[in-house]
Amino acid sequence: MKIYTKTGDKGTTALFGGTRVPKHHIRIESYGTVDELNSYIGLIKDQEIDSELKTHLKKIQDNLFTLGAELATDPEKAQLKNGKERLNIVKVKEAEIQFLEDQIDLMNKELPQMTHFILPGGHTTVSYCHIARCVCRRAERLATALQEIEPFEAYILQYLNRLSDYLFVLARKLSKNLQAEEVKWIPTKEA
Repeated sequence: MKIYTKTGDKGTTALFGGTRVPKHHIRIESYGTVDELNSYIGLIKDQEIDSELKTHLKKIQDNLFTLGAELATDPEKAQLKNGKERLNIVKVKEAEIQFLEDQIDLMNKELPQMTHFILPGGHTTVSYCHIARCVCRRAERLATALQEIEPFEAYILQYLNRLSDYLFVLARKLSKNLQAEEVKWIPTKEA
């Protein structure tokens, strides 16, 4: 597999299915941001954290790669033809969303109740989680904009939404595991 193809030298790229679009197309921004998110999750996974969490993060990375492939697919070429999809695309399933919800619930049981907003920080690994959460929210915003132009399966937005929640709770869990201070945001009052 050759790394450089020179086909993008004029500012376009191919979607899965062959259609060429500008590299600034909202579809490219959407799956490119999912790819960026996947990289940050890899960074979290590479930290000194619990092996079970590493396994969960690897599963999430696999799901994000699948989700990115869905977003990278030309919707015209992925449509059903004779009762079958033209392109055989693996899809993220509802069970993957349920997995995130289950993990959020399990982690939350171990954490103190939130009484204030929490400022990102306290430990490098926790900060990586907050960065990933913010990138996830951006991916969700871009995917929402794409959805308005070229509709796709609703579970993609659901997965991204739940993943940002998961990353927030993971940051809190890692704060606890790493014995890092969870800094509450308390607005200052003007004199």
